[in-house]
Amino acid sequence: MFPYDAQLLASLQDPPASIADVLATMQAIDARTVDGDGLKWFNWLYYQVTKAVEDRVDAGGFSDAAFLAELDVQFAQLYFNALKDSLSDASLPDCWQALFTRRDDTRLARIQCALAGINAHINRDLPIALVNTCRISNLAPQHGTAQYNDYTTLNATLDSLIEAAKQTLNVRLLGDLLPPVNVLEDTIAAWSVSAARESAWNNSELLWHLQSEALLSGAFLDTLDGLTTVVSKGLLIQIP
Repeated sequence: MFPYDAQLLASLQDPPASIADVLATMQAIDARTVDGDGLKWFNWLYYQVTKAVEDRVDAGGFSDAAFLAELDVQFAQLYFNALKDSLSDASLPDCWQALFTRRDDTRLARIQCALAGINAHINRDLPIALVNTCRISNLAPQHGTAQYNDYTTLNATLDSLIEAAKQTLNVRLLGDLLPPVNVLEDTIAAWSVSAARESAWNNSELLWHLQSEALLSGAFLDTLDGLTTVVSKGLLIQIP
């Protein structure tokens, strides 16, 4: 789709082992992508989110910083995997496909691509990342735990970043101004990162209990993907 896609694919070969590794990969993606690539704006916003997590970890702002750091790595790897599969023409979740097939549609706004990616990543990927992190940490995802409390303390920071992005990225991919009144405004205003993250935690608890049942857990993830795809497609409606 873009002449640098092979370079993007090469930058995704080494899985991250730390938040610093995650940020380095995101910086490599940002350096290679052009403004007219919708991937750039999701990656840009996700970098801001990840940097905020790293700063909070470094400042000792969590009861269980190791859990949050591992979650960050597990979470980012799912994004990198989806992008790698897309660049390799392999099968990938439909919610990610909805964004990646529209990367070059310059009629879209930057915020549309950013939120479509955040939607796919939180609503489909985050429950998986939470379960993976809990397995590594020998914990179960449960409300009221130190891990859950750490997880929710990030909401205010993430909400602030998303709200700022809704203003900063409210132009078309190439920087053209959008019409002063359009249907995008209500769609974007209705999307809440805190609500999506709470739903993701709830789904991680369900997925945790289904993990010994491969068929049921697979069906559950298929349903999550389908519902998330509907929202992503709604976020990616073209603005005349």
